[in-house]
Amino acid sequence: MLTTFKATAKKTETGLQVESEARGFKITFDEPKSLGGTDTGMNPVEGVLCALGACQSIVCAAFARYKRFKYEEFWVELEGDLDPDGFTGKNPDVRNGFQEIRFSFHFKTDEPQEKIDEFADFIESRCPVGDNLGHGVKLVRTAAVKE
Repeated sequence: MLTTFKATAKKTETGLQVESEARGFKITFDEPKSLGGTDTGMNPVEGVLCALGACQSIVCAAFARYKRFKYEEFWVELEGDLDPDGFTGKNPDVRNGFQEIRFSFHFKTDEPQEKIDEFADFIESRCPVGDNLGHGVKLVRTAAVKE
């Protein structure tokens, strides 16, 4: 059974700032001053990295007991390569988004490395955000509404 998640994103009156909302929770996105923003929040591609790391962290926490994996702490370090010449139109041959995203899982645990690697593979296999990024998702614009 499908579950539909909903969100809104609305440009504010400040520079390139955007306020996004889902289920009453808000995130402010912006661009750094070097890219024309006011630097009041992370930019959307940084948000993508954060969403991936958060999803991986949630999968870790949600399934550790089920997989009999014990840890004291878990965190993810992420980085992605993006050439701004793509989305700015300076180079039509450059992709608009990330060319690559790299991440490292960090476990504070007494588990053996083999079990850590096995659980890391499990986290990757279950993360919905990772699935969206790794396999793409169909984007469907349903309207362009004049208000």
